[in-house]
Amino acid sequence: MSQIETRLAAEGIILPAPAAPVAAYVPTVLVGGLLHISGQLPFAADGALMTGKIGDTRDLAWGAAAAERCALMLVAQIRAALDLDRVERIVKLGAFVASTPDFTDQPKVANGASEMMVRIFGDHGRHARSAVGVPSLPLDASVEIDAIIAVRA
Repeated sequence: MSQIETRLAAEGIILPAPAAPVAAYVPTVLVGGLLHISGQLPFAADGALMTGKIGDTRDLAWGAAAAERCALMLVAQIRAALDLDRVERIVKLGAFVASTPDFTDQPKVANGASEMMVRIFGDHGRHARSAVGVPSLPLDASVEIDAIIAVRA
């Protein structure tokens, strides 16, 4: 078993099945030692899409939990593309938070994903990040996160 798979098991982290694309794109593209992962939506452990606008029908805790679920889906997409031990570094996460105009804690929502990456990959999970509020996301998702991952040959 790989080191990362061992860490997942030790932490009790269960990855979801990688989601299929909902439009005309592919989930991952590996080029020049970087794995680019398309935006991933938050699916709860029961498979339900986590929906609703943060600051309206959903609160900060919901948003952070949704971001964490996006991170797990990102890792599931990595695992579908390559061995998790090939991850050299989580380079960047881009977090999009469906939120009301007056909600300004998008970085705290995105922390749900950032903290999960560090939990799974240790220091290699520390990354650059953007976190922005948007008026809506596909399928009424609360959060969507994409990623750039450095991989070993």
